[in-house]
Amino acid sequence: MNCAESRLLLHAHADGELDVANSLELERHLKTCAACVAEQKSLHSLKSALRQSSLRYDAPESLLKEVRRLGRGSGGEARPGIFHSLLLWKWLAFGATAVATVAILSRPEGISGRDQMLDEAVASHVRSLMAEHLTDVTSSDQHTVKPWFDGKVDFAPDVKDFAAEGFPLIGGRLDYLNGRAVAALVYRRNKHCINVFVWPATNTENGKRALENRRGYSVINRETKGLHYCLVSDLNEKELTELGSLIGR
Repeated sequence: MNCAESRLLLHAHADGELDVANSLELERHLKTCAACVAEQKSLHSLKSALRQSSLRYDAPESLLKEVRRLGRGSGGEARPGIFHSLLLWKWLAFGATAVATVAILSRPEGISGRDQMLDEAVASHVRSLMAEHLTDVTSSDQHTVKPWFDGKVDFAPDVKDFAAEGFPLIGGRLDYLNGRAVAALVYRRNKHCINVFVWPATNTENGKRALENRRGYSVINRETKGLHYCLVSDLNEKELTELGSLIGR
């Protein structure tokens, strides 16, 4: 089984809908593929977050009254059952159309690879907070966190504790971002958590830091010493920039 086949089966496996033969083959693949393990963890974290989130929407009383009014004739008698079926399908069709429209508008065809990467980084940051899965290895000791990534990613992340500067290391975890397995280092500033995603650099913009704002979160990208660092947090820009200047120095 290759990675493409594995990812097609991960959703069914997470929902308990995968047959035994494919489940066994998928589990064998996961034992040797860090990228697919990261994808599986990401999926489980998302499912857990969705179960914990308050996603139920209650229709306003005015809408309920209107539906009841339409469901009755001029004399107050309930209309035939076929009317209720047609009304139900009308609302279902409206809802399906709305969902499809939102899905199309939220993924414009012209989205750039860089924009997608930033969106994925912010989504991974939020997911780690919602699912309470900040770390796979919890330690402030860089000599504990760095070796933990051996064999899980194909590079050696530069791990340092900046407690003296006010940014203590909390730990790290394996994540999946920008189409590959990445290292996620977690720091804390007072009550704010900071995710620092690390993967091999593809450009040569050593030392250059780009600060942006995405969906209310501050994001800093920089490349130094052959590694790309993507910092994401709700921390104010000044303090996140301070950590950005420490990373990879």
